[in-house]
Amino acid sequence: MEIADETVDKLLDEGRAPGEILLLTTGEQHPWAQHELSFGEDAYWRQLADGEDIFCAHASAIARTTHRTIVLLAVNGGTDSDAAAALPGALEKATEQLIVCGDPERLRALL
Repeated sequence: MEIADETVDKLLDEGRAPGEILLLTTGEQHPWAQHELSFGEDAYWRQLADGEDIFCAHASAIARTTHRTIVLLAVNGGTDSDAAAALPGALEKATEQLIVCGDPERLRALL
């Protein structure tokens, strides 16, 4: 997760708008998503519709997400089959760039 957060910071430093970025996780939810979900599902998903900020979601909810310029997939847990299944979904949601973060050995095995 740390590498994913650093990558988001780098993208923002390069001038990317927060609303261009979708961060998906395969294991535990990103801390931002956990915090926002504490205010309720409706408020959480409304932020996605607003499209003004980085949106973090679990890969299992990819069908509910919208296309974003950049999708960052953090392979931070979950089963290998769940992580492998998240890859094509994340690629489909990315209109310009897909970035995958995780253990390089595990990622090679998934590909």
